[in-house]
Amino acid sequence: MNPKLFLLLLVVSWSAYSQTVLFLGDSLTEGYQLSKEDSYPSIVERELKKNRKDIRVINGGVSGATSASGLKRLDWYLKAKPDVMVLALGANDGLRGFNPTQTEKNLAGVIAKAQERKITVILAGMKVPTNMGEPYRSEFERIFPRLAKKYDVKLIPFLLEGVGGRPEYNLPDGIHPNRKGYERISQNVLKVLERVL
Repeated sequence: MNPKLFLLLLVVSWSAYSQTVLFLGDSLTEGYQLSKEDSYPSIVERELKKNRKDIRVINGGVSGATSASGLKRLDWYLKAKPDVMVLALGANDGLRGFNPTQTEKNLAGVIAKAQERKITVILAGMKVPTNMGEPYRSEFERIFPRLAKKYDVKLIPFLLEGVGGRPEYNLPDGIHPNRKGYERISQNVLKVLERVL
């Protein structure tokens, strides 16, 4: 199919919904090694549609994505005219030891671009493992509440609350959630998301 025609059909299909929620994230959002239906955006969509049939959720999770890729990928998703964006990037920055100042700048750019288009932003907080060292860990984790305050956006304090570091909720790699883990994450998200819809 012609790419332009495909994009047009996609935008038309998206416009049939009264509200569109975009999840912009990495492998944690994508649903690494699980089916699309088991990712937390899909679980969130099923929960929301119990009462709101006309809502649409877009899973913009890409494995390996960093905060630096956020702006470029957001440009594509803006064609769908999302009303709400859950920004869940930064985990890979932390795991790779990127400079927190740059991560914060990247995330700020994504938030600002979304707000320029009147998109309601929810920021998902991230943490890094203890082996990254306490100074780095503290500096990294302060990024998210600071941005939430500066841009007046809702904050999910920690996306993986109740899941991170718990083997029963993660795949054998100890990093990515399993199906049970995504159920918990979806509840973390819904607590905040339902307040803005």
